[in-house]
Amino acid sequence: MLTRKIGIDLGTANTLIYVLGKGIVVNEPSVVAVSVMENKVLAVGDKAKEMLGRTPDTIEAYRPLKDGAIADYRVTEAMLKYFINKVTGRIRLIRPDVLISVPAGITSTEQRAVVDAAIKAGAKNAYVIKEPVLAAIGAGIPIHDAQGNMIINIGGGTSEIAIISLGGVVAVNSARVGGDKFDRAISDYIKRKYSLAIGETTSEQIKKNIGSALALVKDEYMDIKGRDLTGGLPKTIKISSNEITEALQDELREVINAIKKVLQETPPELAADIMDKGMVLSGGGALLKNLDKLITKTIGVPCYVVDDPLLCVVKGTGKALKNLDLYKRAISNQK
Repeated sequence: MLTRKIGIDLGTANTLIYVLGKGIVVNEPSVVAVSVMENKVLAVGDKAKEMLGRTPDTIEAYRPLKDGAIADYRVTEAMLKYFINKVTGRIRLIRPDVLISVPAGITSTEQRAVVDAAIKAGAKNAYVIKEPVLAAIGAGIPIHDAQGNMIINIGGGTSEIAIISLGGVVAVNSARVGGDKFDRAISDYIKRKYSLAIGETTSEQIKKNIGSALALVKDEYMDIKGRDLTGGLPKTIKISSNEITEALQDELREVINAIKKVLQETPPELAADIMDKGMVLSGGGALLKNLDKLITKTIGVPCYVVDDPLLCVVKGTGKALKNLDLYKRAISNQK
């Protein structure tokens, strides 16, 4: 298979891959299962996520990226190799050019680590573009116009907020809060209030099923199972959506404060554009019910969720790969 250009949305929670000419071909969790004794990678993606919270002492399943940055270099490299092999085949005549999304707040050292991991995983050349820029491109925002465009991209590990004009980032803020922190807040709340321990998969299901950024007029309920911390036995409780809203208050405040900080740094002319056009919300976190309404209500500027917010960044890699010359100002760290 001759695959020359691929785009990777290397997320803390999920990895998505776009192949030029084919579209999105991979959407799997950024999870790796490792043998503790042999330090060997046993499973990656969907298979590894099934093992979360269910492994014996001899196997560890975890995410090698934390807050959008590489926490475990060797395992990240193995994960990238697995995904690149999946789309290009193990035996290939041409090594692909790879374009990877990185958080706006990433350091140059962390950025270099992403590039090096991609090269070692089989890429011929590796390029990186900041996530909010890719999210804006994927959302169809005309980033090269002389007008201010505001994108809020909430991923698994980070919330990226940026003002983009004339193809470049004018103001940006990256808060280390996202879907994973939402999940932990839910499990911590349930532990405090009900003395019940639940796993991260259960927390994620609660967030998706009944989570809301604003209190609902008509409460929704969900039965959840976990381990009673008092007696140590399995236990089932009923939890409401408004309790989840309460559990998420601190994390949502962090996101709102990050948005305010960017708006405070925005030049007046661009701020006027954003008042007119509103803010665009993307990323998996955008799927939290009523988050756009909470932002609109708190900031006083309209906020809209894009179509397919989960796919925004990876779609942006696809568009950037088709027009590398057009987006070359946004591309950095090639090797």
